[in-house]
Amino acid sequence: MNAPKYAAIDCGTNSTRLLISDGVTATERLMRVTRLGAGVDRTGRLDPAAIERTLDVLREYRALMDAAGVVGLRAAATSAARDAANSADFMLAAEQILGQAPELLTGSEEAELSYLGATSALEDKDILTLVVDIGGGSTEFAVGRGHVEESISIDVGCVRMTEKFLLHDPPLAEELSNCISVIEQHLDDVAREVPSAGSAARFIGLAGTVTNVAAVELGLLEYTPEAIHGFVLTKDAAEDVFRTLATEAVADRVHNPGLEAQRADVIVGGCCVLVEIFRYFGFEECIVSESDILDGLILSQTL
Repeated sequence: MNAPKYAAIDCGTNSTRLLISDGVTATERLMRVTRLGAGVDRTGRLDPAAIERTLDVLREYRALMDAAGVVGLRAAATSAARDAANSADFMLAAEQILGQAPELLTGSEEAELSYLGATSALEDKDILTLVVDIGGGSTEFAVGRGHVEESISIDVGCVRMTEKFLLHDPPLAEELSNCISVIEQHLDDVAREVPSAGSAARFIGLAGTVTNVAAVELGLLEYTPEAIHGFVLTKDAAEDVFRTLATEAVADRVHNPGLEAQRADVIVGGCCVLVEIFRYFGFEECIVSESDILDGLILSQTL
């Protein structure tokens, strides 16, 4: 008898993602760049076109879930929906497609689910571990040994940083400097609220910025999760990828092996977040994980 399948959907600022799994084996893991949070930092509202792009993908995912015969679904919306005054418009339309409205996660809930997903398969859970999820609109930090002991969500992410600070193509040196200075100020909040972050013995990085930087470092001609998951990304390698991507226009940047074409316009903003975390906390390496909040959403239904 086949194990029951569960689904998880993450409606993020930059992408909308689906995982179908029995809690052990994934049968479907998809990502579509829908940019739900485009312009939200400036306008405080979800753009109607961005809502429709995301709803189109949810319709695709609904069909896949129906075909797979999933017995449970947990759908979540994060930073963009938290920030937007009209997020209810999106939630109501999504509910008509999915049969339930996405949960509007708090930053701490997002951090805990990311930590659960990233650490569930680790054997040495007693090691103090920092899990960082760099998203489109926010970045979550969670520290613990087997469970979250401290967490925080800060309003920095690849889309938000790009829209606010990186206005030229390629970005000007002063734009990059301003962006990193603002990130540093937010990391002061992390250091104050999550004091054990800097003393973590293990730093795990999640989401598209981290996996794309790893893929570029590896020079992958085709993205393969097996090559990415568990890859040790050093500080020096991250800095090198950052320097390369930040000095190229998007039209040239897109040709870097390993970089998703749809992420080329916001990857430098994400790199600013990643390299500043390395610098601020003094980490020399980051373990890249393909297991993230989606896996946490699945496990929360099966545990």
